[in-house]
Order: sequence, then C-alpha cells, then structure tokens
Amino acid sequence: MQKPEKDRNGGHLSKTAPAYLGEQAKATWRKIVPFLEEESKVKRIDSGLVEMYCTQYEIYRNSYQHIQEHDEVQAIYRSIQDSSGAIIGTDFVGYRRNPSTQIYSDAIAKLTKIGSELGLSPKSRNELMQIADTDDKQDVGQSIKTFFAK
Repeated sequence: MQKPEKDRNGGHLSKTAPAYLGEQAKATWRKIVPFLEEESKVKRIDSGLVEMYCTQYEIYRNSYQHIQEHDEVQAIYRSIQDSSGAIIGTDFVGYRRNPSTQIYSDAIAKLTKIGSELGLSPKSRNELMQIADTDDKQDVGQSIKTFFAK
C-alpha cells in the first residue's frame, strides 16, 4: 500500500521540482526548497503552496522580460483606408498600458502573499521567530534542563 501524499519522502518536500513546472519555476524550486526545509516548518503537504510560489515567480520573470522588450506602454495606431478599403496609412491615436504590467503587478502581489505564508520575507521570518520565542518561554524548565545537560 502506498503512503498518503503528505507522508511521502518522510513528510519533506522533494528536492526535485515537479516535471510539469516551467524551467524558471523549477530553478526557483531548487533554490527555495533547501531554504524552507532548513529554516521553517514546511512539510510535504505544503508543496502546493511552494508550487504556486514558483509558478508566480516564473510569471513575474516572464512578464518583466516582456515589459523590457515592449516597454510599459504601447502606441496605438488606427488604419486609414481609401474608398476601396485598402489601407493607405496609419494615424497615431495614443498609448495604452502594456497588459504585461498588470500581470507583473499581480504576480508580485501573489509572490509577497505566498512568500509571507512560507516565511520567505524578513518580516514573516521575524514573526515566526517571535512565535518560537513564545513557545520557548512556555517550557522554560525543559530549556534549562537541556542547557545544563550539555
């Protein structure tokens, strides 16, 4: 009988990124999983959250690359046609926002939210440390025993 998904790999996240992730998302997975395993209490059951973080990072990078190649705004032109319908010129109408800027902005917001949940920001790590300190204070007697047992 196969173990439940959450218990596979000893309950830890796989070091190998899921095959269906894009190349940038896989690279992000390889970077953050060791950090998460070492620094936080992330478990295999959190792999979906880690996947979301990695895919949002890839979306963030791709949209930023698109913005670099096509700028933040795009010129809008209207075609001028003659009486037969043939295009004889274009008129500049104005500018519109590059749709990738909205995708970029959304990805940053999601990265910030998911990263905070995973403890990837300085603020969230500090909050986790404060929770850990509170937990430590509740068991002071055990901490003293452990300290003197060394």
